[in-house]
Amino acid sequence: MHLSFLLHNAYGIGGTIRTTFTLARTLAEHHDVEIVSVFRHRDAPALGAPEGVRMSHLVDLRKKSPGYDGEDAGHARPAVVFPRGDTRHRQYSRLTDSRIAAHLGALEADVVIGTRPGLNVHISRQARRGPVRVGQEHLTLESHGYRLRREIQHRYGLLDAVTTVTEADARDYRERLRLPGVRIEAIPNSVPAPEAPPATADARWIVAAGRLHRVKRYDVLVRAFARVAEARPGWGLRIYGAGDATGDEQQALRALVDELGLGERVHLMGSVHPMEAEWPKGSIAAVTSERESFGMTIVEAMRCGVPVVATDCPHGPAEIIEDGTDGRLVPLGDTRAFADALLALVDDDDLRRRMGRAALTASARFDPAPIAERHERLFAELAAQGPAVRSRNVLRTVLHRSRGSVLDGAYALRYKAAGVVRGARGR
Repeated sequence: MHLSFLLHNAYGIGGTIRTTFTLARTLAEHHDVEIVSVFRHRDAPALGAPEGVRMSHLVDLRKKSPGYDGEDAGHARPAVVFPRGDTRHRQYSRLTDSRIAAHLGALEADVVIGTRPGLNVHISRQARRGPVRVGQEHLTLESHGYRLRREIQHRYGLLDAVTTVTEADARDYRERLRLPGVRIEAIPNSVPAPEAPPATADARWIVAAGRLHRVKRYDVLVRAFARVAEARPGWGLRIYGAGDATGDEQQALRALVDELGLGERVHLMGSVHPMEAEWPKGSIAAVTSERESFGMTIVEAMRCGVPVVATDCPHGPAEIIEDGTDGRLVPLGDTRAFADALLALVDDDDLRRRMGRAALTASARFDPAPIAERHERLFAELAAQGPAVRSRNVLRTVLHRSRGSVLDGAYALRYKAAGVVRGARGR
């Protein structure tokens, strides 16, 4: 099969880029795979180009490039296809509207896969009839604002499938949205086996990783560790990750560390890529997030043989960790319970080793090969139906045309002359 991924910016750094590269590289062992990046701002991908995968881009933002598009008149005008509710909307423009439309209208592929809501909307509106249309969700339905959820409700009905990274999110899509005829599948992200040997459980370090953002609730972790530090002076905490442009969260975290007198025991390590060499330096991993779309750091730690203590937030952790076997799940926001779970592992060397071995074994289900096989099976089943069968659900088509008729009408009146529209009315 010819598989075409549409990615926001394949030249940056982020979880969606990393997981898309891993999936594309694995699928390329058996299929013709390409990644089309809407934007390109550097010469080479920061994460390294995935082997065996063709890469191209639609808008060139490299100022020294002969194809630089930053001064194109359309680049300064706001997008009308890419939904305003998607947090990347300000980066999109009339130029991206037309470039993506031209790409999707001419694309000769068996399957086209979007990797964020805004691009999934583009695929639903602009892809030509023929390829299987798949929208991937790397966040959660609940995390999107009302405006974006409304757009998803209106536009996703013309996709053939939506994939989520957790069963909990798949249930949300099935129960909260009316998407008749759209197949909704939960397929988790994959994490390759690390090259480094697994953790020995002897190091006296607790390790956490992720961007320094309040949703990660590192304040809970630091306060919980303060109880560990008081009881077990030989242990320390390393937190890997960078803050946002303001640095507010990092400053607040440093202030809390100083307030609790933990300056010699808690280390803010900054951002490290890749993390696979750092996890085995610890014996316990900690995740205190109040919200997760999946839990990549949980899987990464487990693949290194490190048991994870995590908050039982609504999505992700409970689908990865078997509480008491390969890690621990703790009630959300309960600092005392989190500290107790850490201390239970700190105080029991055999328990740490046993859970670490169980984590290493259980995490093999997230290896790229079985995850790619699940995507491959979905693509093949949908492609085998043929475009006529996939379009046969008249009720679905009529329903979503009527829901989007006001938007489509206004859009067509303003931009028909520019050749941008290839949406529901062209299916």
